[in-house]
Amino acid sequence: MNQPSSFRRYLGDLEAELRSVLGNNSSPLYTMMRYHLGWVDAQGEDQPSPGKMSRPTLCLLACEATGGDWRSALPAAAAVELIHNFSLIHDDIQDGSWERRHRPTVWKVWGEAQAINAGDAMYVLAQLALFRLNQKSTPLPKIILLSTRLNQASLQLCEGQYLDIEFERHLDITVDQYLDMIDKKTAALFAASLYFGALLGTDRQNQVRLLSSFGRNLGMAYQVQNDLQGIWGEEENGKAAPYTDIRSKKKTLPIVYALHTVAREDREALLEIYGKQRITTANVARVVRILDRINARAFAERMRDSFYRKCLKNLDKALPHSPAKRQLGEVAAYLMGKGNDS
Repeated sequence: MNQPSSFRRYLGDLEAELRSVLGNNSSPLYTMMRYHLGWVDAQGEDQPSPGKMSRPTLCLLACEATGGDWRSALPAAAAVELIHNFSLIHDDIQDGSWERRHRPTVWKVWGEAQAINAGDAMYVLAQLALFRLNQKSTPLPKIILLSTRLNQASLQLCEGQYLDIEFERHLDITVDQYLDMIDKKTAALFAASLYFGALLGTDRQNQVRLLSSFGRNLGMAYQVQNDLQGIWGEEENGKAAPYTDIRSKKKTLPIVYALHTVAREDREALLEIYGKQRITTANVARVVRILDRINARAFAERMRDSFYRKCLKNLDKALPHSPAKRQLGEVAAYLMGKGNDS
């Protein structure tokens, strides 16, 4: 699916705002952050940025859709993007991920300790970015409200990451527990993005609430789509890359569903395979057969579609007669067509 024009329309201004937040500091710490954002290579040499910046784009769209000037929301959009990337830097350390966006992760280049510093610095910069709203004549009470919401979303994100790590040690996770985890880890920041933009565009609280709910349900649908892509999806270049999440023993929605649905023999097989140090090709094939037997893919697709329908219903209620509804709908459809993170 082609990238909506909204992404191209906002990209330059978003990147300019982010660069302004980071400033001209030439410290290696800032090189690490610029590297993670895709602006430079490990030596600090400029290169094109590969990020889609979907969350801040949703923020700007929500501001414009509710009658605001989207440029006035740029500091809030930058704050959302920096919080997202702070979490990714720490995620990569905690997961032991060697690559992100087809490049070595920050910790692989500079080590875990310095990568933690870079993530922490990005978190602080997100807070400072938000207070640049003062330069856009945003009333101080709104800035304080947004700061509170940003920190609440950040805390939820940390809670979700805690659960995700904790779930690695267990094989008795329920579907409801898994959904609670992705609600915190993924959907909370989507909800905050829409909340930020809507609150900066309007004082109509019901509209702000509905657009925030649109973001939360979109985030849930997006994560379940990621789960589907992680088992049955393709790489960005269209080449087949099946069963990636099985090979890495990730307990995504289809696996969690299987563990509570399959017959005893299949459950014992899953427990044995997921308890191994290394999963073989034969192990992967058996897991796939088990998933196929209980229609785990169809279950996850129904779950994804349910959240997606909810998000579109929220959008329709929030913007019943606005032409901006089409733009937000296009972005939602685009995100659902892409399984990779941004």
